Amino acid sequence: MVDAKILELLNTTEEKLVENLHKDVAEIFTTMIGVEITSSEVAETATQFKESVSAMVGFAGGYNGMISLNTPRSLALHFASQMLGMGEDECEGEMDDAMGEIANMIGGSFKHQFVKDGHEVRLSTPSVIRGDEYHMTVGTLPGGLTLRFETGAGHFTVSVYLENGD
Repeated sequence: MVDAKILELLNTTEEKLVENLHKDVAEIFTTMIGVEITSSEVAETATQFKESVSAMVGFAGGYNGMISLNTPRSLALHFASQMLGMGEDECEGEMDDAMGEIANMIGGSFKHQFVKDGHEVRLSTPSVIRGDEYHMTVGTLPGGLTLRFETGAGHFTVSVYLENGD
């Protein structure tokens, strides 16, 4: 759940955030990766991951926070393969960069929804974590908003954590 104060700062509602995030992710996956989103729903935010890849981009400025893309490793390879036009067996070394770039595109698209409202925000360099098992937390930021997306090849989540930048 997104804090009411950040929703007020951004002059939006949680429903509108969900709608905009879904639209951004679906458009990026369709046009840049060649993967169709078949459905999405608000989901529980996960902190434990197994055989997964998480790519993150931070926000700093008028509002602070992070957006993360979390996916099973096999699906991350599929996304990298689709994005780069290579076989999955050929893109193992490119997977981290591809996932970081996808997170960067999602973060940039999300950021632009609110820049027009006078909220100067910068994006960090993407970070990628992957492993057999890991735990991920986002410091002391309040609860975030997580959407679970379904594709023909599996599911992934996108989580957004926001706080006032002042």
